[in-house]
Amino acid sequence: MNTVPIKQKIANLNVCVLIPTYNNERTLKRVIDGVLQYTNNVIIVNDGSTDTTKTILDSYTGIETIHFKANQGKGVALRKGFKHAVSLGYDFAITIDSDGQHFPSDIPAFIDTLETSENKDILLIGARNMEQEGVPGKSSFGNKFSNFWFWFETGIKLQDTQSGFRLYPLQVLEKLNFYTTKFEFEIEVIVKCAWKDVIVKNIPIQVLYDESERVSHFRPFKDFTRISILNTWLVFLTLIYYKPRSIFRNLKKKGLKRFFLEDFLGSLDSPRKKALSVALGVFIGLSPFWGFHTALVIFLAIFFKLNKTIAFAFSNVSLPPFIPFIVYASVRIGNALLGLEHTFSIKDFTTNFEVVTHLKMYIIGSLSLATISAIALGLISYLIFFIVDKKKVTLKNG
Repeated sequence: MNTVPIKQKIANLNVCVLIPTYNNERTLKRVIDGVLQYTNNVIIVNDGSTDTTKTILDSYTGIETIHFKANQGKGVALRKGFKHAVSLGYDFAITIDSDGQHFPSDIPAFIDTLETSENKDILLIGARNMEQEGVPGKSSFGNKFSNFWFWFETGIKLQDTQSGFRLYPLQVLEKLNFYTTKFEFEIEVIVKCAWKDVIVKNIPIQVLYDESERVSHFRPFKDFTRISILNTWLVFLTLIYYKPRSIFRNLKKKGLKRFFLEDFLGSLDSPRKKALSVALGVFIGLSPFWGFHTALVIFLAIFFKLNKTIAFAFSNVSLPPFIPFIVYASVRIGNALLGLEHTFSIKDFTTNFEVVTHLKMYIIGSLSLATISAIALGLISYLIFFIVDKKKVTLKNG
């Protein structure tokens, strides 16, 4: 392969290759030599290695090296490397692991994809074939686990979210705040980039798992726990802020009329799916789970694969001005269902509401009101959606 054009492309696009390394003396030299075939823009972060890594790095001239006195974690190494790359004037950084699992010969694939992309705010992740022979079962499971949560948090489906062979847009990373220090950083960074509307996508790469020379520093229990804690926090942020923000942004961008026509009536979802989304939204909005309505409706809409926009919109049936009337109606219904003789007026609600006395009535009445309203509005909306869809088909065919 003629590597001169690739070297020129790398120079033109202002790309460097960042290699974080920790005790990978058996594979480090091979990785560096492979990368040098494509570019001399190389930064290596020695994350406190205790083997012969420093001696290996001292044998190279013309490449940037950063040495930590003690191991600080892959996240710290990458963040330090990104900061150094920016100080050197680079716009993009390709990261490649030093354990030998990645092939430097895949670097051109990253460069070609970047070059042909109109939007340069792009983050590329090398997608490994996790089904091939030799891939550890724990790696395949961990990747599927990570893929699911990334999709939940961003709405983007990827084949591989854990590969360390990536291309990062450095100008975007400069504007983000990161808090993790170990392997979980590679999850935090792609989620936060996606939230900033950066294009996050996979490109196919080769992978080699040679257990005779590969040294993995992933600690299953500790690192999996750290990743789980991070995902719990990211899911929380997704439900209470980023998903609602996305819906409101769409509403603001399109305007109420266009938003309603395109995201509601113009949705490609079936009338049944849209009606179920309405029913879910109404049920959650009238339910007694105050403070958790947004998180619940979005979580359940994603879980049941319903229309998130419709479900969220109808969950706002309990707007602040209507809350007193909803609570009052719920207590009255609960009182009737329980067959109690207690009389309850709007005056009780505003001046004499006793939590212990009325809580049971309220919860039962609230769930009943939510169920009845959800069924009624679900059926009505189904008829509306069905009629609208039928008219659209008639107009299209006519």
